[in-house]
Amino acid sequence: MPEKIAFVGVGRMGANMARRLKDCGHAVTAVYDVNPAAATALAAEIGAQAATRLAEVTAAADLIFTVVTDDAAQLAVFAEGGDSLLAGAKGRTFINCATITPATHVEVERRAKAAGAVALEGCMASSIPQARNGTLYLMCGGDRAAFERVKPVLEQLSTALRFVGPAGQAAQVKALVNMVMNINTAGLAEGLGLGAALGLDLDLLREVFAQTGANSQVLKTDGEDMQNRAHDCYFSAAHAAKDSGIALQLGRDAGLALPLAAATKAQFDRMIALGLGQLDKSGVAELTFKGRHG
Repeated sequence: MPEKIAFVGVGRMGANMARRLKDCGHAVTAVYDVNPAAATALAAEIGAQAATRLAEVTAAADLIFTVVTDDAAQLAVFAEGGDSLLAGAKGRTFINCATITPATHVEVERRAKAAGAVALEGCMASSIPQARNGTLYLMCGGDRAAFERVKPVLEQLSTALRFVGPAGQAAQVKALVNMVMNINTAGLAEGLGLGAALGLDLDLLREVFAQTGANSQVLKTDGEDMQNRAHDCYFSAAHAAKDSGIALQLGRDAGLALPLAAATKAQFDRMIALGLGQLDKSGVAELTFKGRHG
């Protein structure tokens, strides 16, 4: 089993995963972020090195988690030249948790293998509290034997751990999870927005939704927030737009039309255009309730 663990990308998800593993007794030896202040603060908190170069992260750990923003950031930390996690990476295992395209996961696996390392997908379908409490839903892909080696660590981050298949497949599943979640979110916002316009009691409406075919996990997590305009960010509208785009591209590649996914992406794109992209995805209700931004 790996003895030393590091994190690249210590925003709210990455930082809370690092805290969780530290609490479980693991040696979290290094952290790195494009925002050096975030890495410095977390390093001081958990007793890790605040690395200033990616190669320092690889040198300090056996198992490295990456939790970055998008495809470009993922490929940059695994650059084939210059400062990179691949420098001196022989024997290391990388677990890449960002929501990125399946093709990027496949490319990162190729680059890691060429450097004598292993790269796994660790796609997350949960949010900040779950990262801190070790209750993430994790969908993993890549080499099965490598997954089994690091499984004891992953089990301390996740209460629902699934191995999906070869590199790229976990990202496909995650894209579909987020596609359906985003569609549900936009649909719920329209239902509650119309209910408000009709003068219905929204507490009653949400209760009826919960007992009928209108029920969903999104109703539990976002319904009250939509009603009360409480859009503290757990999963941003900007991320919803990005992830809907990943699913739409998968649909195009498969020769499918996905009109609901396309309409949903258009709603989240509109939020970004209105300067609301930093709000939680529940903020899509701002487009559907009368008298709000819509």
